[in-house]
Amino acid sequence: MPGPLVHPGATIQCAHLAPATVVPSQGRVLVGGAPVALATDQVNVVGCPFMAGSKPQPCVLVRWVVPAARVKAMGVPVVTQASAGIGQSVEQIPQGPAVVSAAQPRVVGT
Repeated sequence: MPGPLVHPGATIQCAHLAPATVVPSQGRVLVGGAPVALATDQVNVVGCPFMAGSKPQPCVLVRWVVPAARVKAMGVPVVTQASAGIGQSVEQIPQGPAVVSAAQPRVVGT
């Protein structure tokens, strides 16, 4: 499914609406002057309020499980607004889908 390419300025949230930030691993492929997010880039989540019973289980990172199928940068699939990501706790327990609600609008990939 096509969608705008994600970069560090995109609005990403975990399933519990905590903000997530892309930490780019490359600086050669740019959109709007910012590095394109790769499927292997670290995406940190800060301030997730999720609790599993009485135990805190906040999302701390997002793993992309379905990145772009046809567009690659530096040989690695890029992330689009339509890509599927899963929030994970410190123990790498899946916590729910990540949401990319805003990305740069000019470059679209599938």
